[in-house]
Amino acid sequence: MPLVLDSFRNAIAALRAVQSKSEDAVLMAALDEVTRDAIRSGVIQHFEFTYELSWEFIKRRLEADIGRTSVDGISRRDLFRLAAENRLIEDVEAWFQYHIARNDTYQTYDPAVADRVYAKSLDFTADAARLLTMLEARNA
Repeated sequence: MPLVLDSFRNAIAALRAVQSKSEDAVLMAALDEVTRDAIRSGVIQHFEFTYELSWEFIKRRLEADIGRTSVDGISRRDLFRLAAENRLIEDVEAWFQYHIARNDTYQTYDPAVADRVYAKSLDFTADAARLLTMLEARNA
């Protein structure tokens, strides 16, 4: 059964777009601190949303490929292991780290935590794009 991947595709594009702005040194230098923080916060929010879509689409694809009973009730870590076994993702440990970063976004605002999540989001984007490619291939 094909998955409708438009929301995931759009989320990755939006994450990339805001990351591009946040990595534009000339732009960021011209902005005041509040605006710079708002852009970096936007990256983190896009990361949160895109991460949530990622694991949901992993789960849906695995349910379609290997059956709902194999996927229902398993932990996120086991879901990522199963995704790697089924060649949806490559680096399980990286996905564990994305999960930790996503959980860190729930903490009371701490600039050091925000910096870690922001940095992890930069790695995540490429892995999310690879996941999208694998999901698209399975849809064909």
